[in-house]
Amino acid sequence: MGRARNKYRPKPTVVTDDSELRKIKVEINDDGKYDASNALVLPSKKRATKKLRDNNAQAVKLLSKKKRKKLEKIVEQKEKKANRASLLEALQEVKADPHDLARLTQLQATQTLGRRKFMAAEYTVVNNNTMESVAREGDDDDGPVLSGVKGRKRKFQQQQQQQHTRHHHKVKDPSIVQLGELSSSSDEESEEEDEAVEESVEEEVTKEENNSAELKEKEEIEIIEEEKDNASPTQPKESESGIPTSQQQQQQQQQQQQVSASTTQQISTEVSTSNNTTTTTSQPDKKETARPAVFMQVDRLAEVQEARLKLPILAEEQVIMEAINYNPVTVIVGTTGSGKTTQVPQFLYEAGYTSDGKMIGITEPRRVAAISMSQRVAHEMNLTSKQVSYQIRFEGNATTDTRIKFMTDGVLLKEIQKDPTLKKYSVIIIDEAHERSVFSDILIGILSRIIPRREAKGKPLKLIIMSATLRVEDFTENDRLFKDFKPPVMKVDSRMFEVTIHYNKRTSEDYVGEAYKKACKIHRQLPEGGILIFVSGQQEVNTLVRKLRATFPLLSSDDREAAALSGYRRKKLEVKANRKNNIDSTTNNTILPQVKLESFISALPDDGEGEEEEDEEAMVTELDDRDGAVDSDLDLNDDDDNDDGGIVKRGSEPEQPMWVLPLYSMLTPDKQKMVFECPPEGMRLCVVATNVAETSLTIPSVKYVVDSGKVKEKVYDKVTGVSMFHVTWTSQASANQRAGRAGRTAAGHCYRLYSSAVFNDEFRKFSQAEIQRRPIDDLVLVMKAMNLPVINFPFPTPPDYLQVRHAIKRLLTLGALEEMPDSTTHSAPIKKKPRIQTPKDNSRISSLGKAMAAFPLSPRYGKMLALSHQHSLLPYTVVMVAALTVPEVLTETPLDARDNYNDTRRIWQQLRRRWAGSGHSLSLGDVMVLVRAVGAAEYQAGGRQWCDSNGLRHKAITEIRKLRRQLTNEINLIIPSCDLILDPKMPPPTSDQARLLRQIVLAGSIDHVARRVDDSELKTPEDKAKWRHAYRTQDMEEPVFLSGSCVLRNDMPPWVVFQEVEETHKMMMRNVTAIEPEWLAVYASHLCTFSPPLESPEPHYDTHTDRILCHRKASFGASCWVLPVVEVEHPEGPDLYRWFAYHLLMGSVCPMLHTYTQHLHEPRTLVNTVAIRFREQRERLLRALMTRGVTTLSQLTHIWKQHPKYLWKEYSQWIADEDVKQEVFKIWPPINNNTTTTTIITL
Repeated sequence: MGRARNKYRPKPTVVTDDSELRKIKVEINDDGKYDASNALVLPSKKRATKKLRDNNAQAVKLLSKKKRKKLEKIVEQKEKKANRASLLEALQEVKADPHDLARLTQLQATQTLGRRKFMAAEYTVVNNNTMESVAREGDDDDGPVLSGVKGRKRKFQQQQQQQHTRHHHKVKDPSIVQLGELSSSSDEESEEEDEAVEESVEEEVTKEENNSAELKEKEEIEIIEEEKDNASPTQPKESESGIPTSQQQQQQQQQQQQVSASTTQQISTEVSTSNNTTTTTSQPDKKETARPAVFMQVDRLAEVQEARLKLPILAEEQVIMEAINYNPVTVIVGTTGSGKTTQVPQFLYEAGYTSDGKMIGITEPRRVAAISMSQRVAHEMNLTSKQVSYQIRFEGNATTDTRIKFMTDGVLLKEIQKDPTLKKYSVIIIDEAHERSVFSDILIGILSRIIPRREAKGKPLKLIIMSATLRVEDFTENDRLFKDFKPPVMKVDSRMFEVTIHYNKRTSEDYVGEAYKKACKIHRQLPEGGILIFVSGQQEVNTLVRKLRATFPLLSSDDREAAALSGYRRKKLEVKANRKNNIDSTTNNTILPQVKLESFISALPDDGEGEEEEDEEAMVTELDDRDGAVDSDLDLNDDDDNDDGGIVKRGSEPEQPMWVLPLYSMLTPDKQKMVFECPPEGMRLCVVATNVAETSLTIPSVKYVVDSGKVKEKVYDKVTGVSMFHVTWTSQASANQRAGRAGRTAAGHCYRLYSSAVFNDEFRKFSQAEIQRRPIDDLVLVMKAMNLPVINFPFPTPPDYLQVRHAIKRLLTLGALEEMPDSTTHSAPIKKKPRIQTPKDNSRISSLGKAMAAFPLSPRYGKMLALSHQHSLLPYTVVMVAALTVPEVLTETPLDARDNYNDTRRIWQQLRRRWAGSGHSLSLGDVMVLVRAVGAAEYQAGGRQWCDSNGLRHKAITEIRKLRRQLTNEINLIIPSCDLILDPKMPPPTSDQARLLRQIVLAGSIDHVARRVDDSELKTPEDKAKWRHAYRTQDMEEPVFLSGSCVLRNDMPPWVVFQEVEETHKMMMRNVTAIEPEWLAVYASHLCTFSPPLESPEPHYDTHTDRILCHRKASFGASCWVLPVVEVEHPEGPDLYRWFAYHLLMGSVCPMLHTYTQHLHEPRTLVNTVAIRFREQRERLLRALMTRGVTTLSQLTHIWKQHPKYLWKEYSQWIADEDVKQEVFKIWPPINNNTTTTTIITL
């Protein structure tokens, strides 16, 4: 115990001897100002001390802490008993009337027994309704008669155990505490009772283990007590001792979560012994907090519930919910058709993840999937669209009552910017994560940092990553993504019917033609079932749709009955008819000669006819099997591909028509919904689609899939930013996804138009993540606005550092980012062999970048909006930016096959040239065509027929309208005084406005400048052939050209800006606008190299811009393209103050001083550095300007408002006449009230 043993010993009293001190006499002189030296006041030696002891005091017994606490408790109880009488008297005075007490609920009825005592005691909890049944079972001593068969001993022991449990288990109402049984004992006595209970429980467990060891039976004992009341649901098991183990408690919670809310209220508990009689296994590594069980009632329709039970994921509900409840992040991998997208949100809803007012958020990579999945889940749960909603970029039906919300990943990313911890959500589900979109990757990275913060606050957020085919190593083995834990991977088998894969023997380059031939063969030879054809792009889809519609057109009423039978049924009947005709002709028409067989020694039978009959019989049998449910290998032979009979229409006989529908992302929603509807009677469904039909969408009745194996991807050059649509092989995972579309409703077949060798050797295993194959400028800007690190961000698949570096470089060029001072500039010198270090990012977001990040647009378009608040240009800039953001607004070629194909294209080109106009409107180029096209469509109410006839895509016009509305609302929120409206009757921009719009386009595209190559620069014939009508750019060595649809193609302006470059057979610039070269010095001054200011013409003060302007020679970019002599703002330096002082004296800055210039002493000496005269006056004036940093009238006016006599002394020294001085003194400060205006866009 150490020093603690002396804590309660009595401390002696110490008395000091002051007898010597009292003998000292001190004489105090009141007259003195201070005391003299009095050394005798203090004793010369230490005073004696002695300890006083009380000899009569009694010895105190030392008490321990526990003993003393017990005695204090006894004293406290005695005091309470002594005051009990007075307390009862006081209570009697305020006692209520007995009649009122009878109507109140007793405290015992509102309490529970308590978890600790309830788990320690062996109780069977029942309600009042089952009391009598339990009593009757207790009175019934007659048990069932055991037969003398094998296992009699084991059954007898089970019966004895049941009777023991029935008689010895107490029956108690769980709503009553029975306070009368509890005494007012101390805490120590209750602890002793708990210890006694635990000891008795351990003894019972030991006895039962010994009994079970003596039995030596292989079967484990199960004791099941059946309640006569059927309303009692099944309860979790307990151990034989009555105390459940930790594993059993987890199972109890999981089983409670699985109980449907549609059942009756839980009114009884069923206790049964567990199969496992071992003791509780402790898990000291991680202690999970049990989540209270919540039951949400879902009233589903009977047919919906029956369909749900067929889904494979329903069998894994318990395992999935266990993983979600006890892990912050869960990865669910389920193939197509498992039901994970529709059922997992329902699992979470029933488990109570929305009971506290929070939502379940599900992100989808495509808008079509978000809308369709929300409608499907709402239908299955029998809820309204207010509770199960969706939110996409331009529309949504989410309300305050929404509990399950489907959205695109970009929508959730915008919500994170406003709510960094996602307080409104309890679960976030990232669906279709295998597509690896940019926003889904950054979402996973951000959520991996939000989850620990929410966990620390006690409001956990669950993350579920779902995919059909996923590289789980990117998530489970990524230490940077999930540092403290490794998410579990749950694999769910799909409800897939058998899909037979058929490979081509040869891989043809004309995969569109091969797909057409295969579709014709399937339609003519194979049983009923829909056909799904995968090709790469929209043009191929339309081509294939036209060919199939022409081959299998809709029939007239006379031919419908003849074509009612499909091709394989007609062939079956033809085979049977031919067989019957052969038999009839053989028996009726053949005259057999009289032949004596004895004259022949031997005769070999001719088996030709027999083989023919056997072949026909086999053919009929095969067709019979195909007509039934036999899964035969319906392999189409490729040897007859060149046979015209398999492709073109056969003779004049009518064929079964085909209901051919296209499906791609640019298609209107009405036409997209047609693929989910049943085809007309007597027609086979055939859907020609791009990769949009791979995931998230299930087309009914599809039995045959024709896979071309091709996909069109937009590839960007990491350095130059050049985009190119490249048709390449898809991945093996995507090919398996396509094949899975054939086995959703029945056994299907997938016909791959390539060989198995190509699939194994040339197909990559997984698709490349989108973040690694596109520019990430917008991503970097959003992360900078959210103060997220770009270099070390935990991406599932991090982008290449070259991508990040060039994205930061482009943002620095646009002015969205600015360089921070490098603290390592003056560090120690680098050694000869430096180590490779992690690249650093020394940039930060600028004020302009924050404004650009507020808009859901590309950074360059965001800059255009941020600079267009001047001169009432915002309405036109909103239209321009919306038209540039939505792809493929103008239709290049007619979609329908017409005879006047070329005439239609020529009419559209003439219309677009009229829209371009002339002058500055024409110089605005393709951007003016888009602005005028959108304005004309809005003026005509955006009808589909008008858009089709004028070469506009109706869906693009609709999206532009929605984007305009969104941008208008956001601008009004950012700038309330703007009061911007969406005017459908907006007039076209004027010539002056078109010139300003050209400057805005240049400000957002300063890194996309191109210069026309003059013929004088071309020396060799090879260069003349290569660079004819070509342009040069700063980043590319190859020539770029104007596209054939560009309205500036005939004018060929010398300087242009473009929005993107696409590589086809040549490098083609898209959305081109002509610019003036001198504008580059204003809007891209940081990319220009300037000479010193020219002496002639002299620098002058511009009243419109309030700046000193000068003329300089300039060159643009790293290629040093020579610009004409430009008039720009004077650079900083002493010369700037000299010229400002000179124009101040000359009255250019302040017109009120212009009348006094003739009374000044040679103001020219201010700009003449070698002038000796008036040096003192010059130095004082320049020193006064440089001290305050004044180079503009606005700065000068601001100082004059605070110091009216600023520059008066310095100016007065230049005036020779004293009378003039007095006159100027009266008007000082010479402030001009005229307002300055600007005629160009200022940055």
